[in-house]
Amino acid sequence: GEEHYNCISALHKSMRGSDENASLYWLARMLEGGEDPLYVARRLVRFASEDIGLADPLALTQAVAAYQGCHFIGMPECEVILAQCVVYFARAPKSIEVYRAYSNVKECLRMHRGPLPPVPLHLRNAPTRLMKNLGYSKGYKYNPMYKEPVEQDYLPEELRGTDFFKEQKM
Repeated sequence: GEEHYNCISALHKSMRGSDENASLYWLARMLEGGEDPLYVARRLVRFASEDIGLADPLALTQAVAAYQGCHFIGMPECEVILAQCVVYFARAPKSIEVYRAYSNVKECLRMHRGPLPPVPLHLRNAPTRLMKNLGYSKGYKYNPMYKEPVEQDYLPEELRGTDFFKEQKM
């Protein structure tokens, strides 16, 4: 019932608040109450990207490993795997930079009126002669061939200069 959602919310917020003791408590309360460990593990995968993100890129690896470990061995043995992951997350630095930037991109797409801008010609693949003759891939600079970063636009012309990381609306 509702307590299922209350407990997962408490776990999530305890990890976000870096309280390792409360995080373990809410995890144990869920598992000892019969919660599916794979449900908890799936939520940890989401938390790794949503709340920790690039502040600790290994968090996602931890979460996926915890999910796989729970899948392989099940309860009650997998409880310590989830406990390790939950404590790791509570102790981890937090960043919602990517979460916000992706939300800004989605908002940009939702608010766009009319057809979406086309992919710039230089970014298009040109597997046929016709496509090459139409200008597909023309002028594309293959970055690994250069010692220095190359000047090249990757967004459609209408969006040039847009920085989804700075234009945070949340």
